Amino acid sequence: MKNNNHIQIFLACLLTVSMTMACGQLSGESVSPSVAITAVIVPEEAVGVEPSAGTSGLGDSLYPGFGNGGYDVDHYTLDIVVNDVATSNLSASTTIEASALQDLRSFNLDFVGFIINGITVNGEPADYYRKGQEVTITPLKPLVDGQPFTVVIKYMGSPEEMQSVALPVQTGWVTVDGGSFVLSEPDGSASFYPVNDHPRDKATYTFRVTVPNPLEVAANGMLIETLEKGDKTTFVFETRDPMASYLATINIDEFDVENMQSDNGIPIRNYYSTELPAEVRKPFARQGEMLDYFSEVYGQYPFEVYGSMVMNTEFESALENQTLSIYGIDMIDYEDVEGTELTVAHELSHQWFGDSVSVADWSDIWLNEGFATYAEGLWIEHLNGREALDDWVKSQYADVVDNQAYYPAPGKPPADDLFNGGVYVWGGLTLHALRLEVGDEIFFEILKTYFERYKNGNAATDDFTAVAEDVSGKELTEFFNTWLYNKEIPPIPVMELGVE
Repeated sequence: MKNNNHIQIFLACLLTVSMTMACGQLSGESVSPSVAITAVIVPEEAVGVEPSAGTSGLGDSLYPGFGNGGYDVDHYTLDIVVNDVATSNLSASTTIEASALQDLRSFNLDFVGFIINGITVNGEPADYYRKGQEVTITPLKPLVDGQPFTVVIKYMGSPEEMQSVALPVQTGWVTVDGGSFVLSEPDGSASFYPVNDHPRDKATYTFRVTVPNPLEVAANGMLIETLEKGDKTTFVFETRDPMASYLATINIDEFDVENMQSDNGIPIRNYYSTELPAEVRKPFARQGEMLDYFSEVYGQYPFEVYGSMVMNTEFESALENQTLSIYGIDMIDYEDVEGTELTVAHELSHQWFGDSVSVADWSDIWLNEGFATYAEGLWIEHLNGREALDDWVKSQYADVVDNQAYYPAPGKPPADDLFNGGVYVWGGLTLHALRLEVGDEIFFEILKTYFERYKNGNAATDDFTAVAEDVSGKELTEFFNTWLYNKEIPPIPVMELGVE
């Protein structure tokens, strides 16, 4: 995630389920996914003596109420019909395929607003009640540890405006003139679908969104089917790689769609609001080169497709939604294409660090933003050489020194200022300091090893530091403690930074 204001972010029954996905490879045909569900009766004696309620939070150190315990989601299917674009009035259902991690008497989902028309668990009506952002669901029969189960929630209404607890901006589903967009980091997903809203519970997704013609939909993953019926069209997207819930995005507008691919064959599709001028495409022209370059530096690109979407509205941010980064028009500087390219590189690099390797705890956010900020420096180095990178590092370092209050140490961000400048710039400088500490060859091996070890999963700061020590063979506790937690940014003597 990046902000226009110098990076300041304001970002059952045991069920045997077999899923046959269409378009396992890119082909000329598209077939809808089919789901076959076989119910197996669970004997009463199989249920624990005292099944308990799942926790209403996953114990995140900054946001303990985020997410829910007791189960793990495998797949979400969002069926959404947009009845009125002007108000984003929706008729929707979300189907959740999950597995119990304990004997469960009840479990929670995160969900804000809407009228719930009914909830079923394994095809049977379930009791539920709502309190704040929590929906507590009690199945007809308790769930057994290890049991797969399916929840269907039907609901209707318009998304409520939702303010993030982490930054003072609207998050989630945002309605604008002529359409809508979704930008949810860290807690906005609950504004439009019931969800276990924490990065630790990743899942695959199907989006089936119906909109009035001539509007179109841009969402995560591969567009596998487009169905026209009367004056409406349904767009079906599949995300086959695990995704953190805050990265799920559904965007509605009239789009110009641009298709290309990298030299290594990674498909790219970009969506631009039709009202935007042709110049808007210029900063995105080198995405293929970026994908191939970062694949060399970090490891193979982790997803099936990539692309960007630019809305004709201002929201002072860009966000690395998985496979489809989103930009407000105010993030595009037509007079500084190279500068805007750095933002494009920032969001694109998040596909490795932030999307594929996601934080285990929101306090680890520097692992997302520090890495993406350093990717800007790496892109400068790729284009212009090491001297240009050194100049960038010196500029970043001076900015931290001159504005220390705005750039706190990256290791412990406050809950009400998660996306402060420190997790970006100081976090990125931490990586450059590590590079100088261990040498280029070892440094890039650390990045590749870290990605390979934690891709499609989650990592904490201790995980990254352990990889750095394993690969380098050096004891780095003092180094990381100094760079991540000091009140003042440490010096970089070899570059004569911070040395009197």
